Amino acid sequence: MASTPETKIPENENEETSVASFLNEFIINPVNLLLTLIISVLVYKIFRKFIRPQVEAPAVVLPKLRKDMTVAELRQYDGTQPDGRVLLAVNGWIFDVTRGRRFYGPGGPYAPFGGKDASRGLATFSVTLPDKEYDDLSDLNSMQMESVKEWEEQFREKYDLVGRLLKPGEEPTNYSDEEPEETDTSTGCPTEKKDL
Repeated sequence: MASTPETKIPENENEETSVASFLNEFIINPVNLLLTLIISVLVYKIFRKFIRPQVEAPAVVLPKLRKDMTVAELRQYDGTQPDGRVLLAVNGWIFDVTRGRRFYGPGGPYAPFGGKDASRGLATFSVTLPDKEYDDLSDLNSMQMESVKEWEEQFREKYDLVGRLLKPGEEPTNYSDEEPEETDTSTGCPTEKKDL
């Protein structure tokens, strides 16, 4: 008995047909096509910041400022002046928050704090501040004062200390460029470093 020759399909043709079949069934299906497009867009958005270098204006390095100020002097540093420096006071201490300009500078969410004593606003969780010449915070309760002290510690860790916010009639401290900035928070006054 003679057997009939079997026609063999080459394996490559089988693979090509299965790939084409897969494309026809799954990818070209409108729902799958839409999902593939959405996933591609999301992946692009995630990795876009790594692909394209971000162009930011170079940060201007301002000279370190070290002095005590009155409330009126502090108002000048709200970020609208040509150098863009932003200062704010917390619990009697003035901090240079220029690094956080996008928060405390013009147009930022906390812009009302720029150039002002932010203690009451931070204690009461309010961005609007009273227009007092000097706010002694004597009417705040103990929880609010504790909150102000916590904010002060956070600002000390993150920003440069400039000096003290002067009460009316109080004289400024003369800071030397050679002295390191040391402050004693328990007395509310900078401590002087003495050589032993």
